[in-house]
Amino acid sequence: MRMGRKRLGILILISILLTSIFAVYDEVFKGSVNAQIPTVSVPTVTGSPLGPVVSVRRDADQDSINVRSGPSAKYDIIGVLIVGQTVPARGRTPGGDWIQIFYPGVPDSTGWVYSPLVSITGSIPIVEPPPTPTPRTTPTIDPTLAAQFIIELPPTRLPTFTPPPPLVIPTFENEPPQAVPGGIPIGIVIIGMAVLGVFGTLISFLRGR
Repeated sequence: MRMGRKRLGILILISILLTSIFAVYDEVFKGSVNAQIPTVSVPTVTGSPLGPVVSVRRDADQDSINVRSGPSAKYDIIGVLIVGQTVPARGRTPGGDWIQIFYPGVPDSTGWVYSPLVSITGSIPIVEPPPTPTPRTTPTIDPTLAAQFIIELPPTRLPTFTPPPPLVIPTFENEPPQAVPGGIPIGIVIIGMAVLGVFGTLISFLRGR
């Protein structure tokens, strides 16, 4: 009986001790967390940039457009923008053909895009375009080296034209109609002989009957 009371007392003591420890632990750590909660409103960061912006048109014929270092196709390509991407606009050329945008990761974080490929929101000021880029290398031709590839063809003499001899067309003289001696045309003689032959044949046929 006494042993059972002792065990019960020990269990009650352990329960009281554990409850006290958890209460102290919760109070300490809960208080430290509450101290970090700010008492003022924290501004939220939105993804919409301030000021004028440009966005790549979705009806463009290509999935992306080039970002160049200046307002011309002569400048180098420094990046791309995909369809639907929106970036802040800094300025435009006097003609409005090219838009200067904020493009981080390049010198001055500045790039240029072709205006017909983007949609413009807001008023964009006119800025002075950068100078036209100069070619990196100036091509030079060594005249001595070029002379080795020049082939000189000797002039070819064309054959001389010799006119053909004149064409001789023969002429034929009309012969007089032939006649038997005595001045009778040979045609009449042939017809007379044919008539005699017909009569002779007819007489022989009648005799045979």
